[in-house]
Amino acid sequence: MRFERKGLMTTLDQLKHLSAAEEFFQLLEVPYNPAVLNVARLHILRRMGEYLRRDGLVDADDAAARALCRAHLERAYADFVQSSPLNERVFKVLKDAARP
Repeated sequence: MRFERKGLMTTLDQLKHLSAAEEFFQLLEVPYNPAVLNVARLHILRRMGEYLRRDGLVDADDAAARALCRAHLERAYADFVQSSPLNERVFKVLKDAARP
């Protein structure tokens, strides 16, 4: 379900306009440690995107989409709290570096 009234954007519309990783965490109300985010910001957002692509948001209303985005951001963040970008290898350059 999309909001039709002017000035009222859906969560997905709002996410599309964000540029800093901190803005994603603030919008979705996910607590974070700045030290973790400073090291893995792009990796976390990329992993969140992978989770969202896998699960999809096809028929989700705004509340469900927001909850799903939040859950996937929390999960992606947790991946990098417990590990590192080098171990997680989200980006192709890191995946290629692991090949013999």
